[in-house]
Amino acid sequence: MGTVTLEIEGKTVQAEKGTTVLEAARSAGIHIPTLCHDDRLEEYGGCRMCMVEIETKRGRKRLVASCVYPVEEGLRVQTATEKVKKIRRMIIELLWPSWQPYAEEYGVTSSRFKTGMTDCSLCGLCVRYCADVKKANNVYFKGRGVERQPALVDGAELECRACGECFTLCGSGWIASRC
Repeated sequence: MGTVTLEIEGKTVQAEKGTTVLEAARSAGIHIPTLCHDDRLEEYGGCRMCMVEIETKRGRKRLVASCVYPVEEGLRVQTATEKVKKIRRMIIELLWPSWQPYAEEYGVTSSRFKTGMTDCSLCGLCVRYCADVKKANNVYFKGRGVERQPALVDGAELECRACGECFTLCGSGWIASRC
């Protein structure tokens, strides 16, 4: 498949074509925070916590979700610019108080938003794990926009409690509290 050379935080990194920026950074020991990423699941890019600032060989800069953006030859990646930090702080505030693992790191102590959700970060890990790995489809999202929330298929509580595999994926504890 071949390799490409890119730069992440000033460090030269070699990665296989088709690798994501997140995978390349992790292989080089460079931390990029995530909320909706799990190695057992297909990349989702839903939470945007893994946003990074890239610069292409042509000098174009933009923000991308590192978990779904493929590496490119000559790509330059910055993982902690002020723009990136601002986005991560906003994400933490929007998910407040359901998901706070990075709150201290980014200096977030409260939220200026009233989101209505208090026990789910909408990361989708439980939904995707149940569908893609277990093939059970017992957890799903209902509603749209600010009305979006996870739900269990009617009668799934006992099956979910017996399985429990997605409980450890849930950073907010929503799924375990429903079973």
